[in-house]
Amino acid sequence: MMLKKLIFVAMMLTLVTSVALAEDPAWNEGGGEQDEALGLTPNLENAIEVYEVCAACHLLEGWGTKDGTFPQLAGQPASVAIKQLADIRALNRDNPTMYPFALEQSIGGAQSVADVAAYIEKLPMNPDNGKGEWAEGTPEFAKGEKLYKDNCVQCHGDHGQGDPVKFYPLIMGQHYNYMLRQFEWIRDGKRRNANPDMIKQIAEFSDDDMKAVINYVSRIPVPKELLAPSTEWRNPDYD
Repeated sequence: MMLKKLIFVAMMLTLVTSVALAEDPAWNEGGGEQDEALGLTPNLENAIEVYEVCAACHLLEGWGTKDGTFPQLAGQPASVAIKQLADIRALNRDNPTMYPFALEQSIGGAQSVADVAAYIEKLPMNPDNGKGEWAEGTPEFAKGEKLYKDNCVQCHGDHGQGDPVKFYPLIMGQHYNYMLRQFEWIRDGKRRNANPDMIKQIAEFSDDDMKAVINYVSRIPVPKELLAPSTEWRNPDYD
């Protein structure tokens, strides 16, 4: 009887530890599929086939939707896309809508992750992303600019270009409503794979602070060479 009790306790401790690890994953320990995909040479021919699954939500151009329901993927560094895909597949980032489409049986293994991430990176960005309501010259824009320069530049760069080596995403050109939602989730502890440094940095942001800084980010000009020639551009790989 005592042996059965000990086995039961050991099983419960293992279960609790597993749940705790799933609920509080390290920000970026690496390993597993993330490292495997980062070490592979992308096959862009396969990527075109794989990305067609993603296009159901993110569109063939990778532009997502201006209302922020789906983010713009185009132009995102491959390393960032690999990390986020690997996190979703490993259940380190909650995304119930995307999860079925990200599974190995839907798009393939680590090679497909590497392929589609490289493909996303080379797509030209939407020249008309969803923006906040306050244009340059308004007090709210100025407030957002100051908040960004005081809190965000170190990681996301002076123009929102991110840092592919450290897996900090490119945020310039991203849709306002999508960024607002993610910022709020990170601030309020609802995004499990968020960088703990960012959580601390923005912990005291009010809702008005949050809207102002995201408004500013949504209006950072994207370099012309990263943009599609017009909003009428269509991905020629799917002609």
